[in-house]
This record gives sequence, C-alpha cells and structure tokens, in this order.
Amino acid sequence: MMGYGYDGALFLIILFLLLAFISSSSAHSAFLANTFRDCMATTFASDEPIETILLTSFSSKYPKALQSFQQNPRWLNSSSSTKPLAIVTPLHESHIQAAILCTNKHGMHLRVRSGGHDYEGLSYLSTYTPPSAFVMIDLNQLRSIHVNLPHETAWVQAGATLGELYYMISKASGVHGYPAGICPSVGVGGHISGGGFGTMLRKFGTAADHVVDAYLIDVNGNILDRKSMGEDLFWAIRGGTATSFGIILAWKIKLVRVPPVVTGFNIRRTLEEGATMLINKWQHVADKLHQDLFIRVVAQNHGGGGELGLEAKDCIEMSWIQSTLYFAGYNKWDPTEVLLNRITTYKSSFKAKSDFVMDPIPEIGLQGIWKMLLREDALAMVIMDPYGGRMNEISEYEIPFPHRKGNLYNIQYLVKWDDNSIEASNRHVNWMRMLYSYMTPYVSTSPRAAYANYRDLDLGRNQKHHIPYSEASAWGFKYFKENFKRLAQIKTRVDPNNFFRNEQSIPTLN
Repeated sequence: MMGYGYDGALFLIILFLLLAFISSSSAHSAFLANTFRDCMATTFASDEPIETILLTSFSSKYPKALQSFQQNPRWLNSSSSTKPLAIVTPLHESHIQAAILCTNKHGMHLRVRSGGHDYEGLSYLSTYTPPSAFVMIDLNQLRSIHVNLPHETAWVQAGATLGELYYMISKASGVHGYPAGICPSVGVGGHISGGGFGTMLRKFGTAADHVVDAYLIDVNGNILDRKSMGEDLFWAIRGGTATSFGIILAWKIKLVRVPPVVTGFNIRRTLEEGATMLINKWQHVADKLHQDLFIRVVAQNHGGGGELGLEAKDCIEMSWIQSTLYFAGYNKWDPTEVLLNRITTYKSSFKAKSDFVMDPIPEIGLQGIWKMLLREDALAMVIMDPYGGRMNEISEYEIPFPHRKGNLYNIQYLVKWDDNSIEASNRHVNWMRMLYSYMTPYVSTSPRAAYANYRDLDLGRNQKHHIPYSEASAWGFKYFKENFKRLAQIKTRVDPNNFFRNEQSIPTLN
C-alpha cells in the first residue's frame, strides 16, 4: 500500500506540473500575440482595423487562413511542429516592414509563405526544439504582375503564382514565355529564390538565371533594389533561398522568346513493354540532344512512364501557354483561366527527396528502383529531368544554384498518400528513406547533391538560434556546393543576428 500511495502521489504531481506548464505556455502565447498585435497597430497608420491584415492564433478565422494554401496535409496532425503565433496578410509593403520591426522588437522571428509549397512546411510551421515563437507573413495578396513587352521584362510580386505569371505573359504576347516550373499553384517568391526549373531548363536555364532586379525588405525594414542591395546580396537571393536574407517583395524577370507552336508528347510504357531498356537508352542521350528538346521520364507504381521511341501520332502541337496547361495535367484546349486557380483541388500528404546523376545508372540499378516502387502501396514515383544544353554553359558560380555541367539529370523521388495518421506518415516516409539509401551508389558524391526547392530535412536541420556553420554544412553543401560558404559570408554581413531563419536557412559565420 505504501508503494501504491507513493506512485499515486507522484502521478498527481506530474499531472499538475504538466497542466501548469500548458496553462503557463498558453498564457505566454496570448501575451505575445496581444503584444505583437498592439505593436502592429501602432507601427503603421491605417484607416482599416488591424484585423484586416492580422489574425492571431486565438482568432476563429485563424485555422482556415493557416490551411488555405498549405499544400502538404502531412503536417496537419504533426505533434513535432509549432504553428505561427499570428498570420499577417499584407496589403502593402509597409505592413511587412511593421511585422519585421515588431517581431524583432519582441524576440520573435518570421516565416514567409508565397504559395505554400515548401516541401517540409517550413514557410508556415516550425520544428524548433524548444519551440520558438514566430509570425507568418502570407504574401497571397501581393501578386500584381506588370509585363513590359518592349523591354521583354516583367515585374512580378512574390505572392503571385507561376500560373498567374504564365497567364499574364500569354495575354501580352504569343511568342514570349518564362523558364520556370510546371506546377501552376507554386508561388513565384519561393520558386525563384531556390533556383526554379521546368520544361525550358535545357533551352534557357533556371528561372533565377533570368532575374534582372528585385525588391527586398531587409532586417531593418529597408526596401532595397539591385543597386542599393549590392551585387553580393543580389547574387545570394537568386537561388540561395532569399528568406535567409530578407523578404522578397517582387522580382524583375527577363522574358524569353518562344515559338508560336511547340510540340509535346506523353507516352506510357510498362516494364513488360521494355521500359527499362528505353530508360537506359534515354540516360545516354537525353542531356546531349538539341537544347530545344526536353524529355522527362516519370516512373511510377500506378501507370505512367516515358520513352524515346515515339511516332508522329504521339505528338501534339500547341502554343507555349497551352503547353503549360498540358504539363500541369490539363488538356491543351482547357481555358487558360484555370492557371489562375491558386487553390490545389486535391491535396495529399507527401514526402520527397532529390538527387543528381552524373553517370548512367546500370540496368540492374534501374531494375532495383522498379522493385522498390512496387513494394510501396501508395502512389510513388521517380521523376527524371534531363540537363545539358544551356545548363552546361552557365557556370556553377553564376548564381547560388550550382547544379550545372556534369549532371546528366536530376531525380525527384516522391510518395503521396491519403491517410493522414502518424502511423501512415511514418510508414511511407521510412519507405522513401529506404529508396534514397538504395540509390547511394548511383548518384553524385562529395557532396551527394540535392535541389533546395525539393527541401529535405533528413539532410540536416538547424535547431538553435545560432547553429555553427560547420553543422549547417551537412546540408548546405548538398544544396549549394562551394557557393554555400559565400552565402554564409553574405548572411553574416546583412543579417548578423540571424533574424531571418528556419531549419535550413543559411547560417552566419559567427
């Protein structure tokens, strides 16, 4: 009986302390939220109520605002992540300036969401341990696009999507385009800041290669353009993850000339129909073909695939803007207005990783990939995008995106599932990790390179306010190779106190 009574008392004490901690934490969060709200209300003058642009986590409208552009439901039931204390949806640049000043003043930090496609959810969630209070800036209301056809340029605000950008370009010209990604709901702000590539990669390079100016708000709330920020910082934000250095307001991009008619094709082949042999052939020629030709391979466990042996009947002629519909999964005759839909109709949880291949994978290695795919019960795919062409001509130091000459193709591994339970997520993520481990002998080494826009926290993460540069190098060199050190040097100069930070932000050298 003595032992039972002791255990019971211990249980009560632990329960009391736990409840007391939760109550204290909630009270502290409420205090911080109210403090931030009051600071925002007094920092900028406006006739509109502060609630027009700001929602705290205690607002009834907060859950919908947080989830509206959240593209990966995997994080909805996550117990290891922290949600923002408040969401600011700026209507003007002054709202962002006020948010920077107020969060900095009260010991918080910021995260920025343009389209919500961060693969690990870091634009709207935090996995810091212990939790660190932060505010999310949601840029979806800052999405104006101005095309200057005589100069073949466009200013596009960071909250616009690729679909909105493509649509506006097509309304101005039938022979201009922009070499960015395939998914139309991806936000321009984050896409370009990580490099950004799509079907015109081999012809023109990355999206970031075609940025000629930008507006950035720095840690002090100053609005900088290319001239005032200097060439070092301008270099860093084009492919070096701009949210490590400030908040992008807008990019000035250089448009590219496209022909009035382009040709697309989509051919499905199974393993029984010789897909392995054809993909093996593709590896040897895809990066060497004329730069006007882009042939991607999608190998998946529920249909799909691609090959080189196409016939004239497989080819579809269309305009460039129709090709953006085609590759996004629409029909070429669908109205181009579907590109303006910012909301992804069907969302499923997913985990992704990436690699770069420098030598063809032997057939036995390809066969092992197919076996791994067939073991997974959810939709799983291996997407191979060919390099070569213009990518071989641009120096790996031109911008922070370093994956240039020497790469045959990029691989994106992707698994999607509908069950949002923790058990299901763990099972599918573990499968992805096994596939990634299997691929080790067949991909780049020293470092095993990865694409920053396919963010992967398995590569390493910052868990502290100031992480040593040596620790961050574990993932930094995978994304940026030798450019990582220069990025850290620039970070140290422009944001020495590491205000703009997340689990994979550029560290300072301090």
